[in-house]
Amino acid sequence: MQDGGKTGWAKVVGMVLACAFVCFGFVTTARAQGQFFGYEKPGTPADQQPLLLKRISIQQRLNTQLPLSLAFRDETGKAVRLGDYFGQRPVILSLVYYQCKILCPEEIDGLVGALEMSKFNPGRDFNVALVSIDPTETPAIAAREKAFYMKRYGRPQDVNGWHFLTGEEPAIRALSTAVGFGYVPMQGPDGKMTQFAHASAVELVTPEGRLAQYYLGVEFSPKDIQLGLVEASHGTIGSPVDNLLTYCYQYDPTQNRHTLVYIRILQAGWVLTVLALGTFMIVNFRRDARLARNQKAHLVNG
Repeated sequence: MQDGGKTGWAKVVGMVLACAFVCFGFVTTARAQGQFFGYEKPGTPADQQPLLLKRISIQQRLNTQLPLSLAFRDETGKAVRLGDYFGQRPVILSLVYYQCKILCPEEIDGLVGALEMSKFNPGRDFNVALVSIDPTETPAIAAREKAFYMKRYGRPQDVNGWHFLTGEEPAIRALSTAVGFGYVPMQGPDGKMTQFAHASAVELVTPEGRLAQYYLGVEFSPKDIQLGLVEASHGTIGSPVDNLLTYCYQYDPTQNRHTLVYIRILQAGWVLTVLALGTFMIVNFRRDARLARNQKAHLVNG
């Protein structure tokens, strides 16, 4: 019985070892072929951005001169040049497409909301130019979108400062390249309408057509927009208080907003302190001199 038991255990151990060798050989072969139980072997993790993400990024090309001779059409169908909106005022520029259902409406809503709270007026202090990146969109579509957003904006006296432009592919590409605005046409879910993968930003441009500031995202700070317009206008718009604020706040391209420059606060405080002390000393010196003259005259007359 003992010998039989030993023989039985030996058979079991042998079968287990045989199965183990078979499984090991199967796994080794599958791994060598890059598969394991029907699944491909995971590749090496990518250490770079996908090409698509690189193409839809926004590169801040500050101080770049925009090609102002580019031809477009406004919402009325009139042929215009980009430069028609420059020369005297800064411009808020936004690259969108009007039939977008996801990102562009959020961006335009954010811009309209920020400008609603600004004391500056489009058409008088600055211009707003929205340019469609879709060459198939027409002035009629642009006019429809302008009417919709101007109703939301609620300042009928300022509508002439808003411009909804459309254009052909070469002009659109030239402008987007100068701005650093990357976008990629993509097939829509219906297989017909073309959509565009793109990021979201508005740009502040000087009256000469140079890129001054970028604000990324779909929500924009009214304070940043207002300070940016004062800076982009070279101080030609705004009050002395606005110009003082642009001295204390500086546009930070890494954060896409204005940040408080503490050293300038200290400098302004130092200047104000010196002026206050100087004024105090002059007033007191004049008072002491006047008292001394009066005392001398009193002694002479007495």
